[in-house]
Amino acid sequence: MRVVLASDHAGFRLKQVVAAHLRAGGHDVEDIGSFSEEPVNYPWPCATAARAVVSGSADRGIVLGGSGQGEAMAANKVRGARAALCHDETTARLARLHNDANVLSLGARILGPDLALAIVDVFMATGFEGGRHVERLAEVAAIEADERER
Repeated sequence: MRVVLASDHAGFRLKQVVAAHLRAGGHDVEDIGSFSEEPVNYPWPCATAARAVVSGSADRGIVLGGSGQGEAMAANKVRGARAALCHDETTARLARLHNDANVLSLGARILGPDLALAIVDVFMATGFEGGRHVERLAEVAAIEADERER
């Protein structure tokens, strides 16, 4: 699977761990930054990662920051992105099963590396359940379309 990663300075170290883990698992990883712990703002890298997913140049995205909250917000500004801030394997599983989340957001100041990798594994391995959730996602898309017209 093609995965695009983005972080700010707070998420840089965990991003390195996640990238190595994904590559070891056979995934094609594109790291679009940050490339150090020098302070950098997160909105543009996270939006760029989300755009890569929405455009189809990546299958999934993972954005990382201190809490992961702002990163998810920035990614979700991209039409078609469904970024989920996940703190455990259950939220990752449900984000994929019920919401067809295509971007995972992680907080490096919240999660240890082992838990973060477990969350990544669940996010990557879980498919979308479909069924009753398809209609709900269509409603979300309709809200996006409505907001575009305003």
